[in-house]
Amino acid sequence: MALQNVISRHQQTTLSYHDLDTRSNALARGLQERGVRKGDRVAVSLGNNIEFAVTTYALFKLGAILVPLNPAFNSQQVVAALAHLSASHLIIGLETNLPFKDPRSNISLLTHLVPNLRGRALESELVPSLKQVIIVDNTNGRIDPTPLSAFTQFPSLSTTQPTSSLPPQSLLNSEIVNMQFTSGTTGLPKAAALTHYNILNNGFSIGARMLLTPSDIVVCPPPLFHCFGCILGYMATATHGSAIVFPSESFSPTATLLAVQETRATALYGVPTMFLAELDLLATGKVPRKGFDRLRTGIAAGSSIPAELMRKLHRELGLTQLTICYGMTETSPVSAMTTTDDPIAKRIETVGKLLPHVSAKVVDPGDRSRVLGVGEKGELAVAGYLVMKGYWEDPERTAEVLVPDEEGRVWCHTGDEASIDAEGYVKITGRIKDVIIRGGENIHPLEVESCLLGMEEVYEVSVVGVPDERYGEVVGAFVVRRAEREVSAKEIREWVREKLSGHLVPKYVFWVEGYPKTASGKIQKFKLREMAVEWVREGKGLE
Repeated sequence: MALQNVISRHQQTTLSYHDLDTRSNALARGLQERGVRKGDRVAVSLGNNIEFAVTTYALFKLGAILVPLNPAFNSQQVVAALAHLSASHLIIGLETNLPFKDPRSNISLLTHLVPNLRGRALESELVPSLKQVIIVDNTNGRIDPTPLSAFTQFPSLSTTQPTSSLPPQSLLNSEIVNMQFTSGTTGLPKAAALTHYNILNNGFSIGARMLLTPSDIVVCPPPLFHCFGCILGYMATATHGSAIVFPSESFSPTATLLAVQETRATALYGVPTMFLAELDLLATGKVPRKGFDRLRTGIAAGSSIPAELMRKLHRELGLTQLTICYGMTETSPVSAMTTTDDPIAKRIETVGKLLPHVSAKVVDPGDRSRVLGVGEKGELAVAGYLVMKGYWEDPERTAEVLVPDEEGRVWCHTGDEASIDAEGYVKITGRIKDVIIRGGENIHPLEVESCLLGMEEVYEVSVVGVPDERYGEVVGAFVVRRAEREVSAKEIREWVREKLSGHLVPKYVFWVEGYPKTASGKIQKFKLREMAVEWVREGKGLE
């Protein structure tokens, strides 16, 4: 097994799994002294760093519930999350590093939460359950933490603690250990409660499908506050003895490519937008096209992979065994995944087959009791060890997605439209709620998006339904043009008309620089629909 198993490039820090074990033991004892108990909700707002890794395992050992927060949350979002879960502790960086932006000081956020930062004791009227705020100094001297006497400094938790194993904590694998806020592609995020059993088994199955071994080195730019980093990252690598590398606190294409080169990595994770940014950087010549010869596999998730992007990743980075994952927070998260040797067509057109010990069915969205046949499109539902316990203190919304059958088996209804072929490959054709109904005909946005991505001038595209007096809904396309390429709305429409059919042609074409996205890289189409309504009112999109 490699001696360097957890590598934080930007911190110039490496840990073996033995180091991680001893450090997390010491931190767990320090957290216990600060009042953390089994079942407590401990919120963590950090980027990808060693402190997050050590904290994760310390909380797991205590049976406390890790609640990762998106560091991009503003003060109102942090307060809402802490209050919803009655969190007892918050571990937060003094700064937040966001992709392609300058660091953001969190002092104003902390002042909103705890007005008297210099008090002898922590008091928060907004979150009465909050006992401690623990700060991680990630500022490189830009902020002096010493006057913040109301808070606890992260290093002080473990410097005087023994590193031996903790006494038995009476933990059960069925107990909640991780609370993940859902991505929010359809509105208000919910807190999905995941157990030891959920995430450990899912991580193992993911690593097995990638054929990970102790000789593998996985570069992981996706955020640790999301399932992609936490479960596909931590759990998949740790259960197979592989190394995990954090290139930077938040995504940087330069840091990611350099991390691959410097560590001689064998695997690379990302969402399509990350891979596109990395390939664009390579094309500039600012990062040399060498040092990628050991890359073989990895994971692409978050949204579908266009055929041309898959071919470029094979050609430019050598990711010939790149796998595709499908899942959702509520299923811990991965339910289906391609293998390293699936044909390219299967890795482009499908999300692979179900993971071991996972069941699935496709049902009629209007009548969930009616199971559809092979190849028929309907709502995908999955069952097995991976299904969450439910949404935290939200039985009504839990009942909407977790539906027991006559045998008592709980099925998680994904809200995704899918079909399963005779070989068992799962094909996702879009969100049920995203289907556009134009004059009584169903239009699947993915079909139009895939068509438009075939244009050399189109960098990214997202299609939504736009309200229309005559047809009910019509097609609206939000298009990001490729740099230094010109394309008109007329050419967009003609391309679709030639490749598909008239009713699929976008009535509205909106030019954008990017999209509102979730932490996992999924486009928030509900926000695009809101933008479309406003822009149509302003007379835009009809050029």
